[in-house]
Amino acid sequence: MRENNIKALRGYKAPKIIHGRPLIIAPNTLQRSLNVDKPDRAWVDDITYIRTRQGWLYLAVIVDLFSRKIIGWSMKQTMARDIVIDALDMAVWRRKPRQHVLIHSDQGSQYSSEDWLRLCRQHNLWPSMSRRGNCWDNAVAEAFFSNLKKDRIKKRIYKTLEMAKADVFDYIEVFYNRTRRHSHLGGLSQRRLKSSQYNFSSV
Repeated sequence: MRENNIKALRGYKAPKIIHGRPLIIAPNTLQRSLNVDKPDRAWVDDITYIRTRQGWLYLAVIVDLFSRKIIGWSMKQTMARDIVIDALDMAVWRRKPRQHVLIHSDQGSQYSSEDWLRLCRQHNLWPSMSRRGNCWDNAVAEAFFSNLKKDRIKKRIYKTLEMAKADVFDYIEVFYNRTRRHSHLGGLSQRRLKSSQYNFSSV
């Protein structure tokens, strides 16, 4: 890499966030069982940050472990609990699960709020939480954020919040959820998976 003047892409410095002592409200039920055999058996969710000249933009996503599709997302200027609740609302509206779904997160305060827990109870979602300081417990969500930052953001500092929102929306809904090939799907895109010989109508 040195001989060919090639440098690895690295993310920009994280914003300073003051963390309180998290409450352990759910065990790590997922236990890194990241491969499931049907849609809406297990979802994972997490939050990342995107830099703009108007301040930080935070992105929360919910990923279906079966297909690795982003089924819910939300973007806001703060990490208040509304960001994860809005993402979960979108996932529930899109998937309308008819059975219990395991939903895995870290121990952030957003996932310990009464509003979050109430929404989970209303829709038969069973919370599961990572162990503290162990990013591998939520590796699928972390992998999506890594792909987003390598494929699209590439250390860019967006001029405005709206420009960042538009670009992230395009990446999720136009590229990642439709045309990007996934090794987990045998090199298929979500679109090709739906049109394959298998009937994955709810993927």
